[in-house]
Amino acid sequence: MKVVAAYLLAVLGGNASPSADDISNILRSVGAEFDQERVQLLLSQVTGKDITELIAAGREKLASVPAGGGAVAVSAPSGGGGGAAPAAAVESKKEEKVEEEVSDDDMGFGLFD
Repeated sequence: MKVVAAYLLAVLGGNASPSADDISNILRSVGAEFDQERVQLLLSQVTGKDITELIAAGREKLASVPAGGGAVAVSAPSGGGGGAAPAAAVESKKEEKVEEEVSDDDMGFGLFD
């Protein structure tokens, strides 16, 4: 990511096709460690391509990546009369969570000991 960021900084700074030295100088200026092979790999993949087209292609690929985070999907009830059942189940689960209070005595030390 550092190498890609340095490449994008060079392009943003007005250099339409940064060289390996340009990218290396940017990374060295901030004290970042990097592998010269990664710089060469990036340059071999982006040489002759427009940065805006590369970013657009990347956005299209990211749009297909699921980013749900593991939330549970609840389906809507079909028909009538049973609409409150899923909401009631969620509420009862919330009520079941009981927060335990832990005193300083239980932990073996106090704030001001």
